[in-house]
Amino acid sequence: MHPIQFAKSQPDHPAIIMAGSGETVTYREMDDAANRMAHWLRAQGLNEGDAFGVLMENNARYHETYWASQRAGTVLVPISTHLTASEIAYILDDSDAKLLITTPKFDAIVAELPSLGADLPTLTFGAGGETTLAALPSEQIADQVVGRVMLYSSGTTGRPKGILPAPPEDPAVEAPVPLMGLATMGFQMKADGSAIYLSPAPLYHAAPLAWSSTIHRLGGTVVVMEKFDPEGALAAIEKYKINSSQWVPTHFVRMLKLPEDVRSKYDLSSHASAIHAAAPCPSDIKRAMIEWWGPIIFEYYAGSEGNGMTMVSSADWVTHEGTVGRAILGTIHVCDDAGNEVPVGDEGVIFFESPYPFAYHKDDAKTKEATHPKGWTTLGDIGRLDEDGFLYLTDRRSNMIISGGVNIYPQEVENLLVSHDKIMDAAVIGAPCPEMGEKVVAVVQPVSMDEAGDQLQAELTDYLSGELARLKMPKVFDFRAELPREANGKLYKRKLKEEYQIAAKQGA
Repeated sequence: MHPIQFAKSQPDHPAIIMAGSGETVTYREMDDAANRMAHWLRAQGLNEGDAFGVLMENNARYHETYWASQRAGTVLVPISTHLTASEIAYILDDSDAKLLITTPKFDAIVAELPSLGADLPTLTFGAGGETTLAALPSEQIADQVVGRVMLYSSGTTGRPKGILPAPPEDPAVEAPVPLMGLATMGFQMKADGSAIYLSPAPLYHAAPLAWSSTIHRLGGTVVVMEKFDPEGALAAIEKYKINSSQWVPTHFVRMLKLPEDVRSKYDLSSHASAIHAAAPCPSDIKRAMIEWWGPIIFEYYAGSEGNGMTMVSSADWVTHEGTVGRAILGTIHVCDDAGNEVPVGDEGVIFFESPYPFAYHKDDAKTKEATHPKGWTTLGDIGRLDEDGFLYLTDRRSNMIISGGVNIYPQEVENLLVSHDKIMDAAVIGAPCPEMGEKVVAVVQPVSMDEAGDQLQAELTDYLSGELARLKMPKVFDFRAELPREANGKLYKRKLKEEYQIAAKQGA
């Protein structure tokens, strides 16, 4: 199954619906647009293996561009819309991109790129791009071959690194992909063309683009939110009769913080399968979501590197609270710092033994750092396995705080903080401390900044003191209106830590 086939068998079936505007693109229209862009890519000199950048907000052109690349054999490089011009220029240079596709929303940033060494041909949708493509043929190019997507890591601890998957074993454009089987057999998504899938997150992220394109391979409809809004998401489920969806934990937190009368006024009865991943989900939040939506929630743990995956249903999570599931791709090994496997129940670095090795683009050192002597690979997470083979995550190794020689994992403290009624988001970091090496700092986003201050700090301290050992307690509470969190749920802790490092130096 493939959109090319559905353009013939169900040409008028909606492939894309923009949730806010209602703009609808049928399978025939998406196919025609993809073919025209494939011709344009060839006309620009891009052939199999050549890369191009995509800097766009969520819009209907994103999937058309994706499917063009998937038949032109090119490498599509999605770029976060939150990056600065210098960060974008770095990705374009590092990926060897030959051109950029964008929209007028980013005119100011694009104008800076030539001075930063990224002077590339640009196609701008909304400013002549559609007219340029309209003049090209809607028939398939003669030399179709499947393309790839090169994702860049979030850069939470340094410069982002490109992850370019190996060429597929079957280069045929219409060949099936593994996610199709996982979607239907694992996550109970509909395979008969009746899937109506809600995508609330930015399409430049790995999961939204991968899962929404999988729905297209199954002949379903992808409803794309222009921007996530908690009540808007519930309204979209009701309006479009959504039956499957994909989320990150911050979406759950923000929907749960809605007033009860708002949460209960929407009809969610069509919703049969909801998957989430990308960041750890606090147990209290996960439990509340299952109580609200029912046992339709599936969680998986994986990375853009594609080296392994776990999965857990609602039923298994309830009996193994806090788990991210059992391995469905690869074999899990939990190892100490020396690379030795630890006993069941002990914490260590999580490695996947997998048939799908990966390499970081132009960074052999980082690839080597992520590779075990036996060839297993890691995403840099710490965790443990139980006797039943269920995996539990502790935190990322790079986030660990060492205070007075004691290892402290921030995730435990963050999970407690976001479970508090008055807290919307939290990041716990280690800040320089002359006496202890590092001190625990909680950077907190209250539901209302009007409540930020000494009284809320005292309330949070009292709340945490019954759950945490004294050495894990935050020594500082820093209240902010917003945290530097990506829309896929990942915190840019590096930026927060740099602030405190600079402040420590200036105060020295």
